[in-house]
Amino acid sequence: MKNAPKPENGKKIVIVSSVFIAFLITIAFVNEIQFDSLSTISKCTIHSPSSQNSLPPAVKSSENDIRILIGILTRADNHERRHFLRLVYGTQTVTGAKIDVKFVFCNLTKEDQKILLALEIMLHNDIIIMNCKENMDNGKTYTYFSSLPDMLNNGSGSINPPYHYVIKADDDTYFRLPKLVETLIPLSREDLYYGYVVPCPSMDPFVHYMSGMGYLVSWDIVEWIKDSDIPKRHMTGPEDKVFGDWLREGRRAKNRYNAKWSMYDYPEPATRCTHELWPDTVAVHRLKTQEKWVRTLEFFNVTHDLKHSKMYHIH
Repeated sequence: MKNAPKPENGKKIVIVSSVFIAFLITIAFVNEIQFDSLSTISKCTIHSPSSQNSLPPAVKSSENDIRILIGILTRADNHERRHFLRLVYGTQTVTGAKIDVKFVFCNLTKEDQKILLALEIMLHNDIIIMNCKENMDNGKTYTYFSSLPDMLNNGSGSINPPYHYVIKADDDTYFRLPKLVETLIPLSREDLYYGYVVPCPSMDPFVHYMSGMGYLVSWDIVEWIKDSDIPKRHMTGPEDKVFGDWLREGRRAKNRYNAKWSMYDYPEPATRCTHELWPDTVAVHRLKTQEKWVRTLEFFNVTHDLKHSKMYHIH
Protein backbone atom coordinates (compact mmCIF):
# COMPACT_ATOMS: atom_id res chain seq x y z
CA MET A 1 0.00 0.00 0.00
CA LYS A 2 3.05 2.11 -0.50
CA ASN A 3 1.63 4.00 -3.57
CA ALA A 4 -1.93 4.72 -2.27
CA PRO A 5 -2.78 8.48 -2.45
CA LYS A 6 -3.16 10.37 0.74
CA PRO A 7 -6.56 11.88 1.61
CA GLU A 8 -5.04 15.39 1.59
CA ASN A 9 -3.92 15.00 -2.02
CA GLY A 10 -7.43 13.98 -3.09
CA LYS A 11 -8.93 17.07 -1.51
CA LYS A 12 -6.40 19.27 -3.29
CA ILE A 13 -7.32 17.73 -6.67
CA VAL A 14 -11.03 18.32 -6.07
CA ILE A 15 -10.43 21.94 -5.02
CA VAL A 16 -8.19 22.70 -8.02
CA SER A 17 -10.70 21.12 -10.42
CA SER A 18 -13.58 23.12 -8.93
CA VAL A 19 -11.64 26.37 -9.21
CA PHE A 20 -10.76 25.64 -12.87
CA ILE A 21 -14.40 24.83 -13.76
CA ALA A 22 -15.56 28.04 -12.05
CA PHE A 23 -12.96 29.98 -14.05
CA LEU A 24 -14.27 28.54 -17.34
CA ILE A 25 -17.87 29.36 -16.42
CA THR A 26 -16.87 32.96 -15.61
CA ILE A 27 -15.12 33.41 -18.97
CA ALA A 28 -18.12 32.01 -20.85
CA PHE A 29 -20.48 34.34 -18.95
CA VAL A 30 -18.35 37.39 -19.74
CA ASN A 31 -18.17 36.48 -23.44
CA GLU A 32 -21.94 36.05 -23.56
CA ILE A 33 -22.43 39.51 -22.08
CA GLN A 34 -20.03 41.00 -24.63
CA PHE A 35 -21.78 39.21 -27.52
CA ASP A 36 -25.20 40.42 -26.39
CA SER A 37 -23.84 43.95 -26.11
CA LEU A 38 -22.41 43.83 -29.62
CA SER A 39 -25.70 42.49 -30.99
CA THR A 40 -27.63 45.28 -29.27
CA ILE A 41 -25.26 47.93 -30.65
CA SER A 42 -25.55 46.43 -34.13
CA LYS A 43 -29.35 46.47 -33.99
CA CYS A 44 -29.37 50.07 -32.79
CA THR A 45 -27.10 51.08 -35.65
CA ILE A 46 -29.29 49.44 -38.29
CA HIS A 47 -32.50 51.03 -37.04
CA SER A 48 -31.21 54.34 -35.76
CA PRO A 49 -32.99 57.49 -36.96
CA SER A 50 -29.75 58.90 -38.31
CA SER A 51 -29.41 55.95 -40.70
CA GLN A 52 -32.96 56.33 -41.94
CA ASN A 53 -32.54 60.05 -42.48
CA SER A 54 -29.56 59.42 -44.70
CA LEU A 55 -31.87 58.01 -47.39
CA PRO A 56 -32.97 60.47 -50.09
CA PRO A 57 -36.52 61.76 -49.55
CA ALA A 58 -39.21 60.54 -51.93
CA VAL A 59 -40.06 62.97 -54.72
CA LYS A 60 -43.69 64.06 -54.50
CA SER A 61 -45.54 65.58 -57.43
CA SER A 62 -47.42 68.81 -56.80
CA GLU A 63 -51.22 68.87 -56.88
CA ASN A 64 -50.89 71.72 -59.38
CA ASP A 65 -48.92 69.61 -61.85
CA ILE A 66 -50.57 68.96 -65.18
CA ARG A 67 -51.68 65.34 -65.46
CA ILE A 68 -51.42 63.90 -68.97
CA LEU A 69 -52.21 60.46 -70.37
CA ILE A 70 -50.53 59.59 -73.66
CA GLY A 71 -52.21 56.61 -75.29
CA ILE A 72 -50.08 55.24 -78.11
CA LEU A 73 -52.33 53.26 -80.43
CA THR A 74 -50.35 50.29 -81.69
CA ARG A 75 -50.68 46.54 -82.24
CA ALA A 76 -50.13 43.65 -79.86
CA ASP A 77 -47.30 42.14 -81.93
CA ASN A 78 -45.23 45.35 -82.01
CA HIS A 79 -43.08 44.29 -79.05
CA GLU A 80 -39.85 45.85 -80.29
CA ARG A 81 -41.46 49.22 -80.96
CA ARG A 82 -42.95 49.32 -77.45
CA HIS A 83 -39.61 48.51 -75.82
CA PHE A 84 -37.96 51.23 -77.90
CA LEU A 85 -40.62 53.82 -77.03
CA ARG A 86 -40.23 53.01 -73.34
CA LEU A 87 -36.61 54.14 -73.69
CA VAL A 88 -37.62 57.24 -75.65
CA TYR A 89 -40.17 58.40 -73.08
CA GLY A 90 -38.68 56.91 -69.93
CA THR A 91 -35.46 58.92 -70.27
CA GLN A 92 -37.19 62.31 -70.61
CA THR A 93 -37.26 64.53 -67.52
CA VAL A 94 -40.32 66.72 -67.06
CA THR A 95 -41.12 69.31 -64.42
CA GLY A 96 -44.58 70.70 -63.78
CA ALA A 97 -46.41 67.63 -65.06
CA LYS A 98 -47.14 63.99 -64.37
CA ILE A 99 -47.22 62.08 -67.65
CA ASP A 100 -48.26 58.45 -68.08
CA VAL A 101 -47.52 56.69 -71.36
CA LYS A 102 -49.71 53.68 -72.20
CA PHE A 103 -49.81 51.36 -75.19
CA VAL A 104 -53.31 50.74 -76.51
CA PHE A 105 -54.65 47.91 -78.67
CA CYS A 106 -57.67 45.66 -79.09
CA ASN A 107 -58.37 42.09 -77.96
CA LEU A 108 -55.59 39.52 -78.28
CA THR A 109 -56.00 36.95 -81.05
CA LYS A 110 -53.00 34.62 -80.64
CA GLU A 111 -51.98 32.25 -77.87
CA ASP A 112 -48.39 33.55 -77.68
CA GLN A 113 -49.68 37.11 -77.19
CA LYS A 114 -51.34 36.10 -73.94
CA ILE A 115 -48.01 35.02 -72.45
CA LEU A 116 -45.82 37.78 -73.91
CA LEU A 117 -48.28 40.57 -73.10
CA ALA A 118 -48.80 39.23 -69.59
CA LEU A 119 -45.03 39.46 -69.02
CA GLU A 120 -44.99 43.05 -70.32
CA ILE A 121 -47.87 44.02 -68.05
CA MET A 122 -46.22 42.41 -65.02
CA LEU A 123 -42.98 44.30 -65.66
CA HIS A 124 -44.16 47.66 -67.02
CA ASN A 125 -47.88 47.99 -66.23
CA ASP A 126 -48.29 50.33 -69.23
CA ILE A 127 -50.69 48.44 -71.50
CA ILE A 128 -54.40 48.95 -72.15
CA ILE A 129 -56.18 46.07 -73.93
CA MET A 130 -59.64 47.14 -75.10
CA ASN A 131 -62.66 45.06 -75.94
CA CYS A 132 -62.65 45.55 -79.71
CA LYS A 133 -61.42 44.02 -82.93
CA GLU A 134 -58.08 45.46 -84.04
CA ASN A 135 -58.57 48.24 -86.60
CA MET A 136 -57.35 51.71 -87.51
CA ASP A 137 -60.37 53.54 -88.87
CA ASN A 138 -63.35 51.55 -87.66
CA GLY A 139 -63.94 52.49 -84.04
CA LYS A 140 -60.64 51.88 -82.24
CA THR A 141 -60.16 55.56 -81.40
CA TYR A 142 -63.73 55.81 -80.13
CA THR A 143 -63.24 52.72 -77.95
CA TYR A 144 -60.03 54.22 -76.52
CA PHE A 145 -61.56 57.51 -75.43
CA SER A 146 -64.97 56.17 -74.39
CA SER A 147 -63.42 53.42 -72.21
CA LEU A 148 -61.24 55.75 -70.14
CA PRO A 149 -63.81 57.27 -67.72
CA ASP A 150 -65.01 53.90 -66.41
CA MET A 151 -61.48 52.52 -66.48
CA LEU A 152 -59.90 55.37 -64.51
CA ASN A 153 -62.64 56.55 -62.13
CA ASN A 154 -62.18 54.16 -59.23
CA GLY A 155 -64.53 55.64 -56.66
CA SER A 156 -64.90 58.72 -54.48
CA GLY A 157 -61.33 58.53 -53.21
CA SER A 158 -59.78 58.83 -56.65
CA ILE A 159 -58.38 62.02 -58.16
CA ASN A 160 -60.92 63.91 -60.24
CA PRO A 161 -60.25 64.29 -63.04
CA PRO A 162 -57.68 61.48 -63.23
CA TYR A 163 -55.99 63.43 -66.06
CA HIS A 164 -56.36 67.00 -67.26
CA TYR A 165 -55.51 65.99 -70.81
CA VAL A 166 -55.60 62.80 -72.87
CA ILE A 167 -53.55 62.28 -76.02
CA LYS A 168 -54.11 59.82 -78.83
CA ALA A 169 -50.73 59.22 -80.51
CA ASP A 170 -49.31 57.08 -83.31
CA ASP A 171 -46.38 54.79 -82.58
CA ASP A 172 -44.28 56.54 -85.26
CA THR A 173 -44.55 59.92 -83.49
CA TYR A 174 -41.92 61.31 -81.13
CA PHE A 175 -43.25 63.69 -78.49
CA ARG A 176 -40.73 65.91 -76.68
CA LEU A 177 -42.46 65.98 -73.33
CA PRO A 178 -40.88 69.12 -71.79
CA LYS A 179 -41.83 71.16 -74.87
CA LEU A 180 -45.33 69.69 -74.84
CA VAL A 181 -45.82 70.74 -71.21
CA GLU A 182 -44.37 74.18 -71.90
CA THR A 183 -47.04 74.83 -74.54
CA LEU A 184 -49.85 73.46 -72.34
CA ILE A 185 -49.17 75.55 -69.23
CA PRO A 186 -50.96 78.73 -70.45
CA LEU A 187 -53.87 76.85 -72.07
CA SER A 188 -57.32 76.03 -70.74
CA ARG A 189 -57.92 72.73 -68.99
CA GLU A 190 -61.48 72.55 -70.28
CA ASP A 191 -63.00 72.10 -73.74
CA LEU A 192 -59.51 72.04 -75.31
CA TYR A 193 -58.52 70.46 -78.63
CA TYR A 194 -54.78 70.61 -79.43
CA GLY A 195 -52.66 69.35 -82.30
CA TYR A 196 -51.44 69.79 -85.87
CA VAL A 197 -54.17 71.11 -88.15
CA VAL A 198 -54.77 69.30 -91.45
CA PRO A 199 -54.88 69.70 -94.36
CA CYS A 200 -51.25 70.78 -94.18
CA PRO A 201 -51.60 74.32 -95.64
CA SER A 202 -54.35 75.19 -93.14
CA MET A 203 -53.70 77.25 -90.03
CA ASP A 204 -57.29 77.47 -88.77
CA PRO A 205 -58.12 74.81 -86.14
CA PHE A 206 -61.82 75.75 -86.14
CA VAL A 207 -62.38 74.86 -89.79
CA HIS A 208 -60.54 71.55 -90.06
CA TYR A 209 -59.25 68.88 -87.64
CA MET A 210 -56.05 67.73 -85.90
CA SER A 211 -53.74 65.17 -87.48
CA GLY A 212 -53.81 61.62 -86.15
CA MET A 213 -50.06 61.82 -85.49
CA GLY A 214 -51.07 62.94 -82.02
CA TYR A 215 -53.90 65.14 -80.78
CA LEU A 216 -54.90 66.14 -77.27
CA VAL A 217 -58.24 66.88 -75.62
CA SER A 218 -59.21 67.91 -72.12
CA TRP A 219 -60.86 65.41 -69.79
CA ASP A 220 -64.35 66.89 -70.13
CA ILE A 221 -64.28 66.06 -73.85
CA VAL A 222 -63.28 62.47 -73.01
CA GLU A 223 -66.35 62.21 -70.78
CA TRP A 224 -68.52 63.76 -73.50
CA ILE A 225 -67.33 61.15 -76.03
CA LYS A 226 -68.39 58.40 -73.61
CA ASP A 227 -71.86 59.85 -72.99
CA SER A 228 -72.77 61.39 -76.35
CA ASP A 229 -74.64 59.58 -79.12
CA ILE A 230 -72.83 61.59 -81.81
CA PRO A 231 -69.65 59.45 -81.92
CA LYS A 232 -71.67 56.22 -81.81
CA ARG A 233 -73.40 57.15 -85.07
CA HIS A 234 -70.20 57.93 -86.95
CA MET A 235 -67.17 55.69 -86.41
CA THR A 236 -66.01 54.63 -89.87
CA GLY A 237 -63.49 56.66 -91.84
CA PRO A 238 -60.09 58.33 -91.26
CA GLU A 239 -60.05 58.38 -87.47
CA ASP A 240 -58.61 61.89 -87.06
CA LYS A 241 -61.12 63.44 -89.47
CA VAL A 242 -63.98 61.50 -87.87
CA PHE A 243 -62.86 62.76 -84.45
CA GLY A 244 -62.96 66.34 -85.71
CA ASP A 245 -66.45 65.74 -87.12
CA TRP A 246 -67.68 64.65 -83.67
CA LEU A 247 -66.47 67.84 -82.05
CA ARG A 248 -67.91 70.02 -84.80
CA GLU A 249 -71.33 68.35 -84.68
CA GLY A 250 -71.37 68.40 -80.88
CA ARG A 251 -70.17 72.01 -80.78
CA ARG A 252 -67.35 71.01 -78.51
CA ALA A 253 -63.75 72.20 -78.21
CA LYS A 254 -64.32 75.95 -78.11
CA ASN A 255 -60.68 76.22 -77.02
CA ARG A 256 -58.35 75.08 -79.78
CA TYR A 257 -54.59 75.26 -80.17
CA ASN A 258 -52.81 74.78 -83.47
CA ALA A 259 -49.31 73.47 -82.65
CA LYS A 260 -48.07 73.91 -86.22
CA TRP A 261 -45.12 74.18 -86.88
CA SER A 262 -43.93 72.75 -83.59
CA MET A 263 -45.52 69.51 -84.77
CA TYR A 264 -44.70 68.23 -88.25
CA ASP A 265 -43.75 65.26 -90.39
CA TYR A 266 -40.15 64.10 -90.67
CA PRO A 267 -38.28 66.20 -93.30
CA GLU A 268 -37.81 63.34 -95.77
CA PRO A 269 -39.44 62.79 -98.12
CA ALA A 270 -40.39 66.46 -98.43
CA THR A 271 -44.11 67.21 -98.61
CA ARG A 272 -46.36 70.10 -97.67
CA CYS A 273 -46.55 68.59 -94.16
CA THR A 274 -42.81 68.29 -93.53
CA HIS A 275 -40.49 70.65 -91.73
CA GLU A 276 -36.80 70.72 -90.93
CA LEU A 277 -35.93 69.53 -87.43
CA TRP A 278 -35.66 72.52 -85.13
CA PRO A 279 -35.20 73.17 -81.38
CA ASP A 280 -38.79 74.24 -80.55
CA THR A 281 -40.25 70.95 -81.73
CA VAL A 282 -43.13 69.38 -79.78
CA ALA A 283 -43.59 66.31 -81.99
CA VAL A 284 -42.14 64.68 -85.11
CA HIS A 285 -44.28 62.26 -87.13
CA ARG A 286 -43.61 59.52 -89.71
CA LEU A 287 -40.55 58.05 -88.05
CA LYS A 288 -41.05 54.81 -89.95
CA THR A 289 -37.46 53.51 -89.79
CA GLN A 290 -34.80 53.16 -87.13
CA GLU A 291 -32.54 55.46 -89.15
CA LYS A 292 -35.11 58.27 -88.95
CA TRP A 293 -35.56 57.73 -85.23
CA VAL A 294 -31.78 57.78 -84.64
CA ARG A 295 -31.26 60.94 -86.70
CA THR A 296 -34.09 62.67 -84.84
CA LEU A 297 -32.86 61.66 -81.39
CA GLU A 298 -29.32 62.67 -82.37
CA PHE A 299 -30.50 66.11 -83.49
CA PHE A 300 -32.11 66.74 -80.11
CA ASN A 301 -29.04 65.36 -78.29
CA VAL A 302 -31.14 63.11 -76.09
CA THR A 303 -28.11 61.30 -74.59
CA HIS A 304 -26.36 64.46 -73.34
CA ASP A 305 -27.01 63.43 -69.70
CA LEU A 306 -25.18 60.12 -70.08
CA LYS A 307 -22.59 59.93 -67.29
CA HIS A 308 -19.01 58.83 -67.88
CA SER A 309 -18.18 55.39 -66.55
CA LYS A 310 -15.45 52.78 -66.76
CA MET A 311 -18.21 50.29 -67.58
CA TYR A 312 -18.70 51.59 -71.13
CA HIS A 313 -17.03 53.76 -73.75
CA ILE A 314 -19.42 55.67 -76.00
CA HIS A 315 -17.91 58.49 -78.06
